[in-house]
Amino acid sequence: MGYAQLVIGPAGSGKSTYCSSLYRHCETMQRSIHIVNLDPAAENFDYPVAMDVRELINLDDVMEELGLGPNGGLMYCMEHLEDNLDDWLTEELDNYLDDDYLVFDCPGQIELFSHVPVLRNFVEHLKRKNFNVCGVYLLDSQFMTDVTKFISGCMASLSAMIQLELPHVNILSKMDLVTNKRDVEDFLNPEPQFLLSELNQCMAPQFAKLNKSLIEQGVDGFSMVSFVPLDLRKESSIQYVLAQIDNCIQYGEDADVKIKDFDPEDDD
Repeated sequence: MGYAQLVIGPAGSGKSTYCSSLYRHCETMQRSIHIVNLDPAAENFDYPVAMDVRELINLDDVMEELGLGPNGGLMYCMEHLEDNLDDWLTEELDNYLDDDYLVFDCPGQIELFSHVPVLRNFVEHLKRKNFNVCGVYLLDSQFMTDVTKFISGCMASLSAMIQLELPHVNILSKMDLVTNKRDVEDFLNPEPQFLLSELNQCMAPQFAKLNKSLIEQGVDGFSMVSFVPLDLRKESSIQYVLAQIDNCIQYGEDADVKIKDFDPEDDD
């Protein structure tokens, strides 16, 4: 059985930085992971690329040959990837062993993980290849400046959770850049009544029932969306996030127990 992270989130949320930091952390721990680039528009990498979708199709070539813009060209590239799951991707995955750990660095177009079925079909293909997959949704912590943006981020994350149907870990990235941590801490362990009060103050009275439903169902009642803070300056923070993801995909649960030989102490 293989293991995989599908790293998704809006453009600029820190997905590639997360992947490179995760690689360095695992390298320090002498743990093997493989980073896969799924962004046909990517140019520079801070990590060794194990698999690269640009070997299959490149955004610049698509834009030049088909006359498409950046977003339309990227959607064309991802649909081309979808059409080649049984060929290119299967051939690439055959190079890895059953217990290998892959991290897929995805593009930031939100439609890819909200309603377009490309990544969903990609995930289903990984499952057929006997991979346990976890969705890792990154959201910029500097985005969490008020309750309306928090709810917006929760709804975007929930949309990805429903679309992909995966075990899911939501991460507040770039915590190292937040100047006032208290502004963000209110949203890590949110108080439902406080959120509802703040939301009602920000929005017109006719949205009161909608606000109440959003808070009661999404935040309070079922706790469907919660966030884990990630500070890349702290190895303990990276390790905590990795442990949450490993737990979701049951990584290491079937590993053999290592017994270390030792010499018995003398009775003297």
